[in-house]
Amino acid sequence: MDRIQHLLRTETQKLVLLGTLLMIIVGLSFASSTFLTVTNFTNVFLKVAVIVIIASAANMLMITGHFDMSVGSVLALSGILHAYMCKHGVPIELSILITCVVAMCWGAVNALTVAVLGINPVIATVGVLFIARGFAFLIARWDGGANIMTGLPMEFVDFGRELVFGIFPLAIVLMVLSLLVFIFVEKKTALGRLSYAVGTNIKAAKLSGINTVGIIGFLYMMVALFAGLSGVLQTSRVGLASPSVGNGLEFDVIVAIILGGTSMMGGVGSTVGMLLGALVVGFSSNGLNLLGIPFYYQSIAYGVILIGSLMLNHRFTNMGRG
Repeated sequence: MDRIQHLLRTETQKLVLLGTLLMIIVGLSFASSTFLTVTNFTNVFLKVAVIVIIASAANMLMITGHFDMSVGSVLALSGILHAYMCKHGVPIELSILITCVVAMCWGAVNALTVAVLGINPVIATVGVLFIARGFAFLIARWDGGANIMTGLPMEFVDFGRELVFGIFPLAIVLMVLSLLVFIFVEKKTALGRLSYAVGTNIKAAKLSGINTVGIIGFLYMMVALFAGLSGVLQTSRVGLASPSVGNGLEFDVIVAIILGGTSMMGGVGSTVGMLLGALVVGFSSNGLNLLGIPFYYQSIAYGVILIGSLMLNHRFTNMGRG
């Protein structure tokens, strides 16, 4: 019965989000002459792509009742580490591989502190947020500046600017692949089923013989891997690496997830809902930019969206439990 109620609330929230997204698109179509253009939609999807790639894995992690506040810093560190290695002679393919392995190590640190030692996820992952960001600034200083933008090989930008079939930006293709992978994981694999079980009642899951530490640890490493890959992708697309990139990205990811109907308490959520949440945020932000709304008003609007999504999530959660 509880499962049916949870499914009902999740589907209802998806419909609410879909209706909201359609209203935003229709409204902006009349408000801005440049909204319904291929260039604008490409820019929106490129901006949303990094959020969705990371949130695809982070959504499954939150379904277990855990979350990761360090993704923005891991992204920044990964981007600057990749640029530093490429600048100093490491082949690009090897640099990408090393960067992804290092990113997964940060995920392993989160897994150790949260899943093994039982430290609160906020405290543990915020600690990694500060440490990883510090290392990003340290690498930039080793290179002799605030950013790494000179001395990079000519082919450095090829990965981030790759067009699949000469049409689709690689970032958007990777976004779609991430969505498909985690929709499959969510609906068709033991990992998906066990993640819901862990989030619903972790004590009961442990008593049932489920390897809760292994599941939570694996998902933390996947979130970090996707953040690392996104850092490489973003750095190579813009052609420079900055240690300050990705500030606040963790909140973008969390807003997309909870707006999409995933409960912060665990046990409820979907990848499709997360996508709708990310698109609502992405198109709202795009609309504010097109309408020339000053940044400080955009910041206020973003805070309203965050609080509103939390209230909506709480309301639907109570419906599911009622």
